Amino acid sequence: MDESTWHTGRGTALNPQNRFEQTHTKRDWTDPDQWNPDEQSAPTTEFLPDRTKSVITYNDSPDIPFDASVNPYRGCEHGCSYCYARPYHEYLGLSSGIDFETRILVKHEAPRLLREELSARSWKPQVLNMSGVTDCYQPAERTFKITRGCLEVLSEFRNPVSIITKNRLVARDVDIFQDLAKDHCIAVTISITSLRQELAQALEPRASVPAARLAAIRTLADAGVPVGVNVAPMIPGLSDHEMPLILRAAADAGASYAGFTVVRLPHAVKDLFAGWLDRHAPAAKAKVLSRISDCQGGTLSDPNFGKRMRGQGPHAEVLANQFRIHAQRAGLLNGWPHLSADGFRSPHGKQLSLFDIA
Repeated sequence: MDESTWHTGRGTALNPQNRFEQTHTKRDWTDPDQWNPDEQSAPTTEFLPDRTKSVITYNDSPDIPFDASVNPYRGCEHGCSYCYARPYHEYLGLSSGIDFETRILVKHEAPRLLREELSARSWKPQVLNMSGVTDCYQPAERTFKITRGCLEVLSEFRNPVSIITKNRLVARDVDIFQDLAKDHCIAVTISITSLRQELAQALEPRASVPAARLAAIRTLADAGVPVGVNVAPMIPGLSDHEMPLILRAAADAGASYAGFTVVRLPHAVKDLFAGWLDRHAPAAKAKVLSRISDCQGGTLSDPNFGKRMRGQGPHAEVLANQFRIHAQRAGLLNGWPHLSADGFRSPHGKQLSLFDIA
């Protein structure tokens, strides 16, 4: 069996070499002793304990509207073929490929650690983002409920939180969101890449289908929870023409704000996505990769601040203009909600202040 055989419900069949490792083991699928037909046809997901000692991570990027984040899981079973977070798995000695979507590290102690960090005298109340790297509502959350546990802690402390997800499971926690919304402590953003179910399921095999994401927007909006849409990532030559339709559909579902990003393919992701194109859109491969390169300064991933999320060049400018025009028409060009830390409940009587994610 060829190693490139595609696994049902997975974003890739490949496990490229970890760029930090000097050696790489590759199975010989012509050797019966190394071929497990069950594993090849449907590799199972393995959940591993993550024994991290802290749960809040910080960044200094001007491209994202938050400085601190909480990620309950490492790796993501959604299996998005273009995911920029795949290379993070290499820091764990794993691969950006099928390892990323089948070997998920679970931070079982995240709620307890979060409580300890919010209780520390050094903590300065500020917006925490959930899903800064991998999706906090990926399928594992249905079982482990770690994201919900963290939200319960945030609600107790009245610490503001923003959430980005592709999973309708987010609507499960509408009760906590309603409570946080009383003090302007919550904003939920649903990412939609395409409204075409067939394309979405191929790109993001274990994420919720587009109709389910729109339904989640409606549920949250009807409950009075600030909710928006992230048209992300836009893939030039493949899904970018859907931007106006996605914005209109999200607005009709109750979204009140919007954002967008342009796809970037760092490190091994470029080869994984090229392999995806070979299988699912071979006729468009050359055009798609060429347009991504045009938007990323002649590469497939421009790492420079100010450019990596929105791109640069003529095609990126077209996308930005298209977003402004259609977001305004849909009533979504309102800016992201202001989140407040005024109600933070400190065990040490800290002076409180106001923060936002504009």
